[in-house]
Amino acid sequence: MTDGETRHGVSLTNLDTSLFEGAEATKRDLVNYLDAVADQIIRELADRPLSVVRVLRGQKPFMQKNVPKYTPDWVQTVHVWAEASKREVSYALCNDRRTLLWFANQRSVEYHPTLVHADQRDSPTYLVLDLDPPEGDAFTAAVGAAHLIRRALTDAGLDGAAKTSGAKGVHVFVPLAAGTTSEEAAAATRAIAARAERLDPELATTAYIRDDREGKVFLDSTRSGGATVVAAYSPRIRPGTPVSFPVAWDDLDRVAPTDFTVRSALKLLADGDPWADRMPEPQQLDRALIEEGRAIPVARVQAMHEGKRRARARRG
Repeated sequence: MTDGETRHGVSLTNLDTSLFEGAEATKRDLVNYLDAVADQIIRELADRPLSVVRVLRGQKPFMQKNVPKYTPDWVQTVHVWAEASKREVSYALCNDRRTLLWFANQRSVEYHPTLVHADQRDSPTYLVLDLDPPEGDAFTAAVGAAHLIRRALTDAGLDGAAKTSGAKGVHVFVPLAAGTTSEEAAAATRAIAARAERLDPELATTAYIRDDREGKVFLDSTRSGGATVVAAYSPRIRPGTPVSFPVAWDDLDRVAPTDFTVRSALKLLADGDPWADRMPEPQQLDRALIEEGRAIPVARVQAMHEGKRRARARRG
């Protein structure tokens, strides 16, 4: 196999270059991996506005939302108004292997789809808790927090699936019944995080401001609405090029993020799709859970007001 081949109609270039410093993988490894997991990862990407993190040679990684002008016309796109930047963003929809390999050839390492489909932008398909441990080797703490989340979900009559984030944390996904609105999902997410925090406040916190977390695992309840979360099976720009990988609840305490890389993950998949296999059926959110969450301030808004208050106090 020579550098400069064509696969599924995509011309591939510079395959034998290092992916990034510390990757322990080449661009060929990235292409081979994504080609092999195309069926599994496209199930998570299809029809969802996609942001990717690219790493060009000699440059720092950057997130790309708006597709470049040179994007082939066979790459499907959708236009979404971005309120923050007051402009329309043209997102790609990665619906097939050809598009996925085109992204790989663009050195797109990470794949971050929205929690909504392009044609149902107020109907998230998942409720997501992103469990972010403090600095250092704290994955075991994130696993402990994941078990708290699972207890809180069980108490609310819900069930979820877990995966490594591919970085240092854990993601818990709960599939939602059709018709659930973004506001309802966001409120329920806040309520679940608050309940999990109360189960063990020494381990976990919902404090959005980093300085207030006191070395605890942050239960991030802000992944809602138009938010994105790295897809299951997506590589990450981290030493060794780990991937976000599904893990059974009973196995969480026995794994490490580095167990799953673009080189090792394929052997563990064996042509299966553990993320799809372990995902529960879509579930209806309890009205009491939603109302409980509505009484909890939105973390980002609360943090913004608190930041302004602290700034005024310093000036005073």
